[in-house]
Amino acid sequence: MRELVESRLARLAEVEEILADPAIVNDRLRYKEFSQEHKHLRKIAELGLPYLKALDGIEGARALLESENDAEMRELAQEELQALKARLPEMEASLELLLLPRDPDDSRDAILEIRAGTGGEEAALFAGDVARMYQRYAERQGWKLEMLEFSPTATGATKEVIFSLQGDGAYGRLRYESGVHRVQRVPETESSGRIHTSACSVVVLPEAEEVEVQIDPNDLKVDVYRSSGPGGQSVNTTDSAVRITHLPTGLVVTCQDEKSQHKNKAKAMRVLQARLYEIERAKQHEAEAKERKAAVAGGDRSAKIRTYNFPQQRVTDHRVNYTSHELSKILDGELDPMLDFLLLNFRQQLLQEQGD
Repeated sequence: MRELVESRLARLAEVEEILADPAIVNDRLRYKEFSQEHKHLRKIAELGLPYLKALDGIEGARALLESENDAEMRELAQEELQALKARLPEMEASLELLLLPRDPDDSRDAILEIRAGTGGEEAALFAGDVARMYQRYAERQGWKLEMLEFSPTATGATKEVIFSLQGDGAYGRLRYESGVHRVQRVPETESSGRIHTSACSVVVLPEAEEVEVQIDPNDLKVDVYRSSGPGGQSVNTTDSAVRITHLPTGLVVTCQDEKSQHKNKAKAMRVLQARLYEIERAKQHEAEAKERKAAVAGGDRSAKIRTYNFPQQRVTDHRVNYTSHELSKILDGELDPMLDFLLLNFRQQLLQEQGD
């Protein structure tokens, strides 16, 4: 552990020199990359320096015990040794998580896609609840939220919603939210009081920089059409809605949220870039791709990662055996306790896999 901490501190000094280089400062992409690494290394330093000091203190106390004959001094050295050794496990546990090989995508902004799945109109209503949950969480985090696309049902519920979350580490914070979210509750339209089960799917993507995803304009088919709202009601009288088809992959992105065709196209391109970036990323992380594919399989109720049970006011994450009876708070965006638990468990699993 000492060697790992010392190597990260040495790297911190290197990165600080790199960030002072005018050539790096003028290269927006590389400067952002090194700035993100610097921020992570600073977190290691904040824990690592006290840890190294504690190790030095333990060595000093042991040396004193071996060389000192004075009973009072030996007693003081023994007390210091025990106090420092008691602090080590907690310090090492925190450092172990920070010292894991870092996914550089964790520091990125995120694109969040929510789609109603099995359950008809009730699923669309629940998709709206889930969208509001993440919107409120973004507000609590101080992130900037931008709506990229909203497709309503005929009654105005949420068929699909896509928005970007711009803030420090948005993707890393929400990356494990991808999957099928299931709800159990009595719909307002249910006269007999019977509990219904429905679902929506959530996909969290790291937002890609334009220079990272090169898209050949010849690979795109761009269609424009008139935006329409619930029930076919016209939103405006111009062909401002945009549908972009990426011919090599078959990916289709639509956007009609803005009255400007240009703005809609720009938003659709951001979503397309994120999806293409995720495809390339998944090729490099095949195991993660399989896990994600299983998690978001079509909004099927059986492929669930989390259940929101309204009668019991309970939220259960089935991957890490996490249960909370504060459903209302969670839906109001108080996600930190659950996200902390998820991130800790998944990172500990990575540590264990590395050990194996």
